[in-house]
Amino acid sequence: MALTNIPHHELVYIFGILGNLISLGVFLSPMPTFWRIFKRKSTEGFQALPYSVALFSAMLLLYYAMLKEENATPIITINSVGFIIEAFYLVVFLIYAPKKARGGQVYTAKLVGLFNVTFLGLIIVATMVFARGHDTHTFFSKGGVRESAVGWICAVFSVCVFAAPLSVMKMVIRTKSVEFMPFWLSFSLTLCAVMWFFYGFLIKDFYIALPNVLGFILGITQMILYIIYKDSCKKPPNNSVVNSDIKQLQTELAIEIKNGKIETITTSENEVVENMTVGESPRGA
Repeated sequence: MALTNIPHHELVYIFGILGNLISLGVFLSPMPTFWRIFKRKSTEGFQALPYSVALFSAMLLLYYAMLKEENATPIITINSVGFIIEAFYLVVFLIYAPKKARGGQVYTAKLVGLFNVTFLGLIIVATMVFARGHDTHTFFSKGGVRESAVGWICAVFSVCVFAAPLSVMKMVIRTKSVEFMPFWLSFSLTLCAVMWFFYGFLIKDFYIALPNVLGFILGITQMILYIIYKDSCKKPPNNSVVNSDIKQLQTELAIEIKNGKIETITTSENEVVENMTVGESPRGA
């Protein structure tokens, strides 16, 4: 009842602001990953594909917002910020990724060229040439068929992006582990989908609203899976490898003592302990 008493334009403003704030949090969520990359001066096993796709999405939505004749400000603000953040992530990848390895600098540069230059360039040129705005005499006019065409492209791409976690959900069900599906990220994405659905619904922009229905459904599904499987992976640590190393060390120690080579075993023990310490470094450090 409380929402029905709020004027329509204020509801649009509220959901636009909330959508911006939550989306900003989602854009900033990979910061710990990039702080780790910066500290270790290596991208390790991380891939640039999600950030290249996110940059493409931000630029595509920016183009769509610029074609809208009204209610475009929240879409422009958050995607401008998203463009800067995702571009920063990709610059970090280009600096610290290995040059020729898979997922390295060459691969990252190809991704940027494919999504953010080739695909986006083709979309802009095609819609400029073959789709006209309301003012058919102006090449850069807004609205009309041009807005609808770009809106449909944004909607289809958003559906593809929202469908991407299906592979992660399948892995959660298969492995009964939620290690690669953090609850708070799923929660944030679900909340983000809710805000942008209501914003799109209130301004009657169904290119924004409809894809977020799928985003909401998948987000809820992810959280349900998390609740089901969150305790399944809590198993006692497997110390079989460590115990094996200790037994091997004890055997070698007995042989070396028997042969009178105590100095040799001291070096060997230090090497084994050092190797064990490196191997047990936590992944999140």
